[in-house]
Amino acid sequence: MKKTKNLGERRQGRVRSKLRVVGSGRPRLSIFRSSKNIYAQVIDDLAGRTLASASSLDKDFREKAKTGADCAAAAAVGKLVAERAKAAGVGKVVFDRGGYLYHGRVKALADGAREGGLDF
Repeated sequence: MKKTKNLGERRQGRVRSKLRVVGSGRPRLSIFRSSKNIYAQVIDDLAGRTLASASSLDKDFREKAKTGADCAAAAAVGKLVAERAKAAGVGKVVFDRGGYLYHGRVKALADGAREGGLDF
């Protein structure tokens, strides 16, 4: 029996399929947002490995931030993942919002990554 996907998985699939067309071999900056934290990864889909990652749970981040669930924390995670991606030799990425709407913490993370030097 075929199991149907829920709406979130379908929306995420639509976003990722469009990124494959537009991305043309670029690594993707993928995010995950929970109610208490935010996570970001730069993933090379051709090689199947993570090039850089950052989250609001990182040890050096937790010492500075009060919480991991606001826009300021998301912007800081964006800058942190941009620094780590630059150190790994990645300058251009495609932004994978993962089915989330582009506002609030998702937009703040994207703006922070742009300020950190990533091009997308």
